[in-house]
Amino acid sequence: MKSSQGQQTLTLTGLRFDANLGILEAEKAAPQPIQVDAELSLGAQPLLPHDDAITRVLDYRKVRRIIIEECTAEHVNLLETLIGKLANRLMQLPGVLGVRVRIAKLEIFDDCEVAIRVETGQWSEN
Repeated sequence: MKSSQGQQTLTLTGLRFDANLGILEAEKAAPQPIQVDAELSLGAQPLLPHDDAITRVLDYRKVRRIIIEECTAEHVNLLETLIGKLANRLMQLPGVLGVRVRIAKLEIFDDCEVAIRVETGQWSEN
């Protein structure tokens, strides 16, 4: 018997924009570039939706907008604080069972990028 459902994950990768983040004076004075990668676990979804309408799915335009809004709403000292706020906001979206988020500060060091990754909620290990 063929399955009519599959585990679905919505992924946004490489979203880059400037955010007010950090404890250094230069970081407080001006925004800096960050990169956000996000995965949202939507659990079991029909392989063939009932109809081909955006109202039946989680609109990735909305997810993108929320990521940018949450990361640019106010100055945050710690990357850990920012990623926690973002993960919490994404978990509140309808139908989202789990969230994996990675935020990288792209220009804090000349020789490497610094990033934090958080995972929360339920993830199918199929």
